[in-house]
Amino acid sequence: MNKSAKVTQELERRQELPLTTPTDLTANATRDVSGAMNAILADVFALYLKTKNFHWHMSGPHFRDYHLLLDEQGDQLFAMTDPIAERVRKLGGTTIRSIGHIARLQRVADNDAPYVEPEDTLAELREDNQTLTARLREAHGVCEEHEDVATASLIEVWIDETERRTWFLFEAGRRGDSTGH
Repeated sequence: MNKSAKVTQELERRQELPLTTPTDLTANATRDVSGAMNAILADVFALYLKTKNFHWHMSGPHFRDYHLLLDEQGDQLFAMTDPIAERVRKLGGTTIRSIGHIARLQRVADNDAPYVEPEDTLAELREDNQTLTARLREAHGVCEEHEDVATASLIEVWIDETERRTWFLFEAGRRGDSTGH
């Protein structure tokens, strides 16, 4: 087959699969890593919205501190979403398309309560972030299995950020003694 015929054949194949991105990973690797990262993406979106929900509905004597903490954490979570989705696309996969798609994949439980005590919001978000850390480690394992070092490297940064969010939520939720310590 000559070069022109190969180019034509490649163009025809791409028209059939317009979102196919070239990658040196196997089809199984693309499927497995994309699947793991799409589940992470759904969890991050769900945790982002839960964090913003608690941020918007915060009340009490520590309002300002908690409100700002949750705003910062929400920004950090939202900042993860585009790199996750773009990484899936770079691997040749497709990613989340709608709120419904997120709902089908998310493992972070929603909290639609009309009011949650501030200490309970911090505890719930702390647990959700701890769980996200564990799921990021699982996704890292999938990446290692398929020798996808680029995705694994991104995950390592997100694990560190998630552990930091967990730490801050833990410290903010601690009860001090009468001296404030």
